[in-house]
Formats: sequence, structure tokens, C-alpha cells
Amino acid sequence: MPAFEPVIGLEVHVELLTRTKMFCACPVVDPSGAEPNRAVCEVCMGLPGTLPVLNQHAVELALRVALALRCRVPADSRFARKNYFYPDLPKGFQISQYESPLASGGVLSVPSGTLGAVPSGTLGAVPVESRERSVRIRRVHLEEDTGKLVHRGQDSLVDYNRAGVPLLEIVSEPDLTSVDEAKAFAGELRSLLRTLGVTSGDMEKGAIRFEANVSVRAPGRTALGTRTEIKNLNSFRAMVRAVSYEIERQGRLLDAGREVEQETLGWDEARGATVSQRGKEDAHDYRYFPEPDLPPLHVDEAWIERIRRSLPELPEARRRRLERDFGLTPARAAQLVEDPRVADYFEQASAAAPAVAPSRLAAWLTGELFALLHAAGTPIEQARLSPLAFGELVAMVEGDFLSPPTGKALLQRLFQSGGRASAIAEAEGLAQVTDVASVDQVVQRVLRDNPDQVRQYRLGKKAVAQWLFGQVMRQAGGRAKPGIVQERLQAALDTAPSETLGAVDQSRSGA
Repeated sequence: MPAFEPVIGLEVHVELLTRTKMFCACPVVDPSGAEPNRAVCEVCMGLPGTLPVLNQHAVELALRVALALRCRVPADSRFARKNYFYPDLPKGFQISQYESPLASGGVLSVPSGTLGAVPSGTLGAVPVESRERSVRIRRVHLEEDTGKLVHRGQDSLVDYNRAGVPLLEIVSEPDLTSVDEAKAFAGELRSLLRTLGVTSGDMEKGAIRFEANVSVRAPGRTALGTRTEIKNLNSFRAMVRAVSYEIERQGRLLDAGREVEQETLGWDEARGATVSQRGKEDAHDYRYFPEPDLPPLHVDEAWIERIRRSLPELPEARRRRLERDFGLTPARAAQLVEDPRVADYFEQASAAAPAVAPSRLAAWLTGELFALLHAAGTPIEQARLSPLAFGELVAMVEGDFLSPPTGKALLQRLFQSGGRASAIAEAEGLAQVTDVASVDQVVQRVLRDNPDQVRQYRLGKKAVAQWLFGQVMRQAGGRAKPGIVQERLQAALDTAPSETLGAVDQSRSGA
């Protein structure tokens, strides 16, 4: 099969964090817990005689994103009616932006640490160079969300609670040339949106949804192939699997001399395949025309500058600062910055434990603490273990006050119940034994109690030393520093008196 080069563009739909809907005063409710069709009114249902009123906070959140993506923001943009029939679209059209979007012409830089080789078996799977990838942003515009269909057997029910919720659509140029790049771009965009505080980023609840435009072409060609659009991908895993499958599918069609049809596809997770939904519409199919009930949206320079000054430190800048000021590797910095709340936790813990190497603190955070958070399904900002307590615990382990096994066990206790490591360690006598004289006492006692093993070691069975090490650690209650135990045990074995061998021999002859 000839190799084909994938060309991918992403359309990202983002539910904005507003209290009310885009064009009415209905509250935005959690779709997983709200009773169906309770957050609705005449406006979001599109009943005759109603007029939409634009949500100013939604515009401000959208402007934060546009400025962070370095887009051009014109003074005026317009809303339009996008006409199509679907059961979860109560008005029979969607208020969106078309010819005059809120912003356009931006760019998102994807860090090199998040790029790598595409999984084997994917067409066009070649390692991506270690570099920063700039992906162009075509447009950023506002629109309203649709309702939600719930399928039960042969019946389909409609919940309109989500209809009218503010959506931000971010459309990339077709600059992505592998599944790996598409995933890295999506992850970086999600990190940016969460840092800006414009969305929860909860993909399981549909706060961010991807639509992928996919085509393939022969290497070296510049013309784009016929594209298909995969709708409503609500996880990174689904996006990776769906785009990988579609690249393979299109490659097989072209290799067999057949044409790729322009169409809209869905992703069937159970089958692991894309499925046709309808022929892909072009802009004229939606019969766009200016929304007659909304005036042009005017954004003056003072408003833009006020929002620009309010922007937080963005992920790209924060990664560089963590690498520069904390000495973290690019990969570790990217791992922390992926969720701004994790990066905040790290910096607070680091301030509480200035004697600990930041690289060690980050290793504990992304290793031991991440494992506990994942197992409990708890976001880091809701953890009972405060950054101060976490930093103190790591400092006690790294400073040899607690042994690593004791520190890990204590971390689990603090994660479950809160508290401070220093208080528990003092109350329960958990401090690590680092006094050489105390360790020597335990070593000598173990050697006296186990003369047969000492004799075996002196006769060349060196593996016995590991068993004796375990005995010393057990008698020390697991609190002795392993390095000191190893050193003192080795010294004692190498200088054990020869009488030990004689005593063993005599005991055996007497038997």
C-alpha cells in the first residue's frame, strides 16, 4: 500500500463557564444531575415573539481566548442564523457567527515535549522532530449549544437544558500532519482554556468536544484531498482512535482506486470504526443570513486592553519559567502545566519546602500523589492533603527524617484524613534511625542470632547478605536508613570474628 500523508484540522467546541445561557437568563446546569427540560424558557426554545439578549460575560471569556491565541479582533462582528433541522435544535436554526467572526488569524504553539511518534500501524506514522510546532488558528467565534438526545430502546427523548448554553468554537487550519500532532494540539489547547478559566475542561460532561476534518494525499503534493468530518469526539482517546481509523480507511480507498466521499461521520466506540451520518454540508447548505434580532457586536480598544491586562501567565510562559527557575525538564514542566491547578499546587508545595530539590518534589507529585488522586477520582484542588503538608512530608523523606517506605505510607494516611506529617511522626515515633551506633547494635544482634547464615556468607554464599539485611530492617521496625544498614552490615560481615565459624562447627559436631 502506498504511503499517504494525513492532513488534519480540528474544530473545538468549548462550553463557557457562565451562570446563564447565551441569549436568555436561564441558568446553566450540570447535565448529569439536573432534571431534564427544567432550565428552559421561551427565548431558548425559540417561541414566537421573543428576542435574544447577548450574554456579556460570554463575550469577555471568548475575548480572553482570542487574545491568548494572538488573534486579530475586529471592532465589529455579527451573528448569523445557521439553518438546519435536527430534533435537539428547538428554533430550527442555530445562532452562530459566520462571515464576521469574533476573531481570526491566531496561532497556538505546541511544546516539543508533547510530540513523538504516532502509534505503529497508522498511515503517515513518522517520528515528529523535537521542536515547537506552531498551529495556525483560522477563527474563534461564539454560538449557542444545542439540546441533547437521549436514546432508550426504540425511543429518542430530547433534553433542552443545554440548548442555548454559550459555546466558543475554535477552528484550526489544516496544519496537523499526524494523529500525534492532533492530540498534542488538543491537549495544549485544553490546558490554555483551563488556565484562562473559561471552561471546566471536563470532557466527560461535554465541556470540550472535538470535530476532526481529515484527508490524505500523496507525499509531496500540496493540494488537499477530499475531507471527511468526524463529529462529537469527547475524549482524547476517541479522537486518536477515530482519526487513526479514518486515515487508514481513506488510504485503503485511494489504494484501491476509489474516491473518498465528502461526508459527515460519527465514531462508533464499540465497533472501533467511523460511520456515515450524512453528506457533508457546505456553507450554502446552511443558508446563513445575518441574525435580524441582534445588532452587530462592537468591541472597542479599551475593552480589549482591559481584558489583555487581566490575562494570567499562559502555559507556554509558565513551562519556560518552571524549567528556568526550578530546573525542571521540559517534559516534567509540561506535565505540571497541563492542569493549572496542579502547577499551582507544585509551586505552593515548593515554597513550603525550599530545602527540597524541585525535581524531587515534582517526582513525588506526579508519581505517588497522582496515583492516589487517580485511584480516588479526586481533583487536586479537593484533596485533603494541603500543598504545605505535602511539601513538609517530602522534605522529611528527602532529609532522611523518614524512610521512603514510611513516607509513602504516611502520604496515604494524610491523603485520606489530612493533617501534618511532623505531628504524626513525632506522636508515633516514625523518625528514621540514622544513628550509626544504634544501627550497629541491631546489626550485631542479628549476626549473633543467626550464626549459620553468617558462616554461609563467610564460605562464599554472598546472597545471604540480603536476607540478613531484611532481618536488620525488620528488627529496626523499618525505620533504619537502608543505606546505613547496608554499609554497617557489610562492614560487620567482612570483619566477623573467626570464632563464629568455630562456634557453628562445634554446635553441629555436638548434634
